[in-house]
Amino acid sequence: MSDTIDCAMDEFGVIRLQLKRPEVCHAINEIMVAELSATLTALGQNERARVLILSGGPQHFCAGTDEHWIAQGCSASADHNFEDALNIARLLRILDRLPFPTIALVDGPAIGLGCGLIACCDLIVATARSRFAVPDARLGLIPAVYGPYLINKIGSSAARRFFLTGEQFNGEVAQRIGLIHEVHPDHATAQKQVEQWCAQILRNSPHALTACKRLITSVEHRPIDDAMISDTAHRMAHIRSHEEAVEGIRAYLQASTPAWAIKNPA
Repeated sequence: MSDTIDCAMDEFGVIRLQLKRPEVCHAINEIMVAELSATLTALGQNERARVLILSGGPQHFCAGTDEHWIAQGCSASADHNFEDALNIARLLRILDRLPFPTIALVDGPAIGLGCGLIACCDLIVATARSRFAVPDARLGLIPAVYGPYLINKIGSSAARRFFLTGEQFNGEVAQRIGLIHEVHPDHATAQKQVEQWCAQILRNSPHALTACKRLITSVEHRPIDDAMISDTAHRMAHIRSHEEAVEGIRAYLQASTPAWAIKNPA
């Protein structure tokens, strides 16, 4: 039983993971970091898992790092602060590298490290009342551990603006710079988008989805040179003989449904 998150997986392998510190707008402390890391690590090893939906409450996604935890760091040793930072960095890497698709449903503010969680997810939908900010510099800090994921999402130009100003921006701006994919009027319509994405994902080969995520991570920001051509050719050659590819092609040729596909989950 967790004190800071709720997590449940249904019969289709859809995992709903909700941040659960409403008294502080789901701000992240050291306990939440540990519980999220342990939960996501276990899910990453669960062969039944097909897709993760990460959300906060109906009014806040995540207020960032807990202010009391930040204050403790001011009087802590360099070694202690380094360990705290490593734990956050490891959590983000676990989320970023989960072998199945991840969806973030953002309803309300996503601030600082909350933006970092979003940047580590594959698909992101937000409501019209959602707000985003990277306010670390206003506290004399920098977004060091989650910054690389944000920069990968929004690019260095947008990062220069929002890291250096600390200003808030809305869902339309977040969509334009690439942080999120969709903006919907309210929670209900955003939830419908999540369910539509889940339905599409569950029609795809789990093995192929894992391979797609690894392909993206491997090739982004690399030149398309001989080494990349060889790497991608090897990936294609390997997956063609995988049992799920054999099943998928057989089903396509026979106009049937592959064994791993789930149609219209309840």
